[in-house]
Amino acid sequence: MSSLKGREIVLGVTGCIAAYKSAELVRHLVKQGACVHVVMTDSAREFVAPLTFQTLSGSPVTTGLFKLYEEKEIGHISLARRADVIVVAPATANIIGKVAGGIADDILSTVIMASMSPVLFAPAMNESMWKNPILQKNLKILKNLSYNFVNPGWGDLACGAQGEGRLAEADDILDEITCMLSTKDFEQKRALVTAGPTCESIDPVRYISNPSSGKMGFSIARALIYRGADVTLVSGPTALSPPRNVKFVPVRTAEEMALAVEDEFGQTDIVIKAAAVADYRPANTALQKIKKENKGLVLEMEKTRDILAALGEKKAGRILVGFAAETQDLFSNALVKLKKKNLDMIVANDVSRNDTGFGTDINKVEIIMADGSVEDLPAMGKDELADRILDKIAQIVKKSELK
Repeated sequence: MSSLKGREIVLGVTGCIAAYKSAELVRHLVKQGACVHVVMTDSAREFVAPLTFQTLSGSPVTTGLFKLYEEKEIGHISLARRADVIVVAPATANIIGKVAGGIADDILSTVIMASMSPVLFAPAMNESMWKNPILQKNLKILKNLSYNFVNPGWGDLACGAQGEGRLAEADDILDEITCMLSTKDFEQKRALVTAGPTCESIDPVRYISNPSSGKMGFSIARALIYRGADVTLVSGPTALSPPRNVKFVPVRTAEEMALAVEDEFGQTDIVIKAAAVADYRPANTALQKIKKENKGLVLEMEKTRDILAALGEKKAGRILVGFAAETQDLFSNALVKLKKKNLDMIVANDVSRNDTGFGTDINKVEIIMADGSVEDLPAMGKDELADRILDKIAQIVKKSELK
């Protein structure tokens, strides 16, 4: 699972102009259901007031080494024990050097030293400091000791220069935290996911497509990364940014998607076909824009290749999962597709609904297994649904490994 709900996150904030960005990270973590405990160094308090973090996290902010936690336990020991993960964002060269040198002389460095939990650093500093050989040596020391890092980005720096040293975006830090805390039940598995619509050109400025946003497929790819898989994502045109650490293959047409899937299929253990692929395309594409005339326009259409059926014919022990977007007879139509295309599982959703499915952040599906068993899931966010789908696939993987 890759949910952060109920996880205990200790967030260390150090003295850096980027400290204000940590407030956005707290907001994201709380939205995901995490319990966030902020620890601030004295220098951090020069940039952001503790009240900001207390308000956003809903928990007291720890600022002193000798402050007791709930008047029962020594503060740094309590935090060290309760943390599922310790995140330092922003992480200055100072805190990185302290931890690398085994120094524990303030609340944050002491919490880190006292904890057996994984630690994630998100460095932020001037480009010259980031490139300093002493800092780079300290980074190497900590990486060799299994400390984790989200490297800074490139852009405008507080000193007025441009370069590497900006604190990573909150979404990237959140991704890494989620990945660190996720069950790695797809480790050493290679997964191929398709997503989004395809576009079939009528002329140079018009095409036939569908309302798929790609969100479901992208959520599945991201959840697979969290859970340890090596992921290739083949996607039609969308407005989404590819998840971190995926191999991303952009395509436009059904034929391009078919060719891309064929290229990847031989190195794949699990295929999840979440794309909404066009079943038909214009038999001929006009070389120039078709001008509007008084008479109507008739398009001759031809079938596209059935990618999923082709994969089902040569699956050879691979796990093959399909999606069925239906407007009527949801279960019966999906079951026919599952059997006809030799699938292990199919995810069926009613796209005639306005509140779920295409273009929304919520989906309502039935998961049908090859043995005919069905799980009717309630409407939920696509990120959460991605995990529920992977839970079912994990069961198939486990059964196949026991054979």
